[in-house]
Amino acid sequence: MLNSCFSKINTRLLLLLCFCVHFFWGALAQDLTGGLTLNHSDWVYNTGEQVLVSGTIKYKEQLVNNAKVKYEIGAEMMSPIITDSIITNNGTFKIPAGTMNQPGFLRCIINIEYGGQQYRELITAAFNPDNISPTVGMPYDFMDFWKNAIEKNKSIPLDAQMILLEDKSTSELNVYEISFQNYTPGSRIYGILCIPKASGSYPAIFNPPGAGVHKIAGDLSTAKKGFITLQIGIHGIPLNMDESEYENLANTTLKRYRVDGMYDRDTYYFKRVYLGCVKAIDFIYSLPQFDGENLAASGGSQGGALALVTTALDDRVKYISAYAPALSDLTGYLCGRAGGWPHMFKNIGSNQHKAVYSLQYYDAVNFAKQIRVPGLYSWGFNDETTPPTTMFSVYNSIHAPKELFIEKESGHWYSSRQTTKRLDWLQSKLKPN
Repeated sequence: MLNSCFSKINTRLLLLLCFCVHFFWGALAQDLTGGLTLNHSDWVYNTGEQVLVSGTIKYKEQLVNNAKVKYEIGAEMMSPIITDSIITNNGTFKIPAGTMNQPGFLRCIINIEYGGQQYRELITAAFNPDNISPTVGMPYDFMDFWKNAIEKNKSIPLDAQMILLEDKSTSELNVYEISFQNYTPGSRIYGILCIPKASGSYPAIFNPPGAGVHKIAGDLSTAKKGFITLQIGIHGIPLNMDESEYENLANTTLKRYRVDGMYDRDTYYFKRVYLGCVKAIDFIYSLPQFDGENLAASGGSQGGALALVTTALDDRVKYISAYAPALSDLTGYLCGRAGGWPHMFKNIGSNQHKAVYSLQYYDAVNFAKQIRVPGLYSWGFNDETTPPTTMFSVYNSIHAPKELFIEKESGHWYSSRQTTKRLDWLQSKLKPN
């Protein structure tokens, strides 16, 4: 599949198109408002259908006439194929955005200046998203590579440690800072564990983190519903440092962790991370309060990818909830369409083929193909961090019971409807006491 994509690298309109809406506000941008809509209310089109973008610009609730609206149209995350401007008529405008001839996402971005304020909005139309296929190749020894790595990691004693955090604990929950050994002797994964105080056994939720270098707070609100929750950090650093220390690491040692070692499948940063997620399942199984059966992996963005990875590598995970998974279909850019976060192939130079080979072993798409348990998946069409093209590449690769909850207007954030859906779904599957 990937080789055929290389031959079409200059064909911009091959891609999945899904129109996304995102608002950028200036200092007083509440005065300047606007709204983009599409001629299909669900923003979903068949290939060949024409997209019409409509907009309304207001300043202090008054329609803005004769305002200049600059716009760009093209496949999401790619260079625009149309760049032009239009003048509002009674505050409104319409832009014929064209169509796509293959499954993908087509995006329109507008920019205006008015009253000393800047305004940006985007909207993305999806073309046959259920037919989007991934570009990443599947190594013949994919699961053997990971089974061997997991087996080797088992030789590292768990050496679990738990410290009760009295200031975080409540009348309902005991909250702990925990750590366990992973990857090499002395290397540790740290996390926050929440356990209901009432006697009994409980289902558990493993929650790997989103991207970045930061403290881990723990998921107390979900634990209060009758779950054991374990939230981990991935960088092997304690959770009780000053904020300035995390900021320093984020700008120095860990600044490029997303791509560190990516040219070799054995040195890529995420090898330690993926194995640490499996060790986290070992830790949960060591807890006497765990019911020994009902376990879900749940996360968003980087955490969404790690939930996919953990579920694929460990059959003790019975359910998965993955929102806007990163690290998905990374090679999309090499085929003239959006690739997944952290977008290392967008401007890659030398050693491209080395990276293509090694990162096949880390792409969330290839883990999605291994999943055999029920899952809930969700994202928005407006996402500029984990492009919907890449997320559909994941979803369409899953051959297990699955449910998709689209919040089309959202960008790289989650609405209250999405968070409520996640909790309701987990409760229905894990059935806490």
